[in-house]
Parts: sequence; structure tokens; C-alpha cells
Amino acid sequence: MATFTSEVESSNHSANIHSTTHQNNDNNSIVNLGSSTTLSSSSSSTVSTSSRYENQKRRDWNTFGQYLKNHRPPLTLARCSGAHVLEFLRYLDQFGKTKVHTPVCPFYGDPNPPAPCPCPLRQAWGSLDALVGRLRAAFEENGGMPETNPFGARAVRLYLREVRDLQSKARGVSYDKKKRKRPPPSQPLATPPSGEA
Repeated sequence: MATFTSEVESSNHSANIHSTTHQNNDNNSIVNLGSSTTLSSSSSSTVSTSSRYENQKRRDWNTFGQYLKNHRPPLTLARCSGAHVLEFLRYLDQFGKTKVHTPVCPFYGDPNPPAPCPCPLRQAWGSLDALVGRLRAAFEENGGMPETNPFGARAVRLYLREVRDLQSKARGVSYDKKKRKRPPPSQPLATPPSGEA
């Protein structure tokens, strides 16, 4: 997540993983990231996107691990619950950069406020949602069972929904899912009746 403190950023620079790319015959590349290997297309944007996602997921996982170590009393991953994930998400709010207007603010519901206001800065809902998704995947990649994944807990899903709704109202921004446009059904070409020429 781009909003973590510089302390978190500097602690993650020591865990660099170098990726190597090998070209094969059918124009696909195999990207080797540490111990995991994935097959991707030869376009550089696909390779860099998956690599960026994996690096971000690793940084997020390390940050959450550091949070558990610094927790009082210290927590192990096995004892981590959805409540601890909520604590972590609330902790991250202090590093947020998204202005969320309070109901008493004159700019409540205004997507483009004309002047500054003292409302708090928070983590944006989309950032939290993406973070939880990456941590949920990292938990299972690191040996966690899907049924015990604290990032998939009902309380976490409800919290994210509440944050989305609150920020949508406060900022005057809609977070409705965009419906995928389906291509119109193709109609067969009319063929001239046989026997006419």
C-alpha cells in the first residue's frame, strides 16, 4: 500500500527479491520470483504488473507480521483473528491521505469541496479492500488454511462494506460495481435463397 510509513518502507528494502526472465519458443516468458514460478505473456506490462503485485503482497505481509510482533501482547499468526485484522486496518487510518468529511462538515457529500476543512484523513476504501485481498492471498500462500483465514472473516467484510458506504456518502462518490458491457449478439449474415440468380 502506498501510504505506509517510511519506517515500513525502509524495513522492506532489505528483503529484495531479484526476478529473472527466460524466453521460450512460443513467445511466453517464465518469471521466477524467489521460489514461485508463474507463466505470463511476453508483453512487458503483464510481467511488470504481476511482479509489482507480488512485491506489494510481500511488503504488505511483512508489514502485517511486524504489526503482530509489535502488538501488546505480541501475537502469533495462529492466534490472529478477524478482530486483530480490524485493529490493523484502523491503525493504518493514521497514514491515510483521503479526506473523509464528517456529517457536520458543510462539504459533506461534496466530491469537489471548494475550500479546506478540518475533517480527518483516512485510508481510502479501495486501498483497504485491495490490501485485504493481498493479505488474504498471502495468508494462504504462507501455509494458512482458507477456513481459518482472518482476512476473510465476516467482521472484516462487514467493516469494509461500512467504510465503503461511509466514504461514499461523505465524499459524494459512488462505489457501485460497474456492470460489464457484453458485446451484442452477432447476427448471421442473410444468405440469398437458392435458385435465384
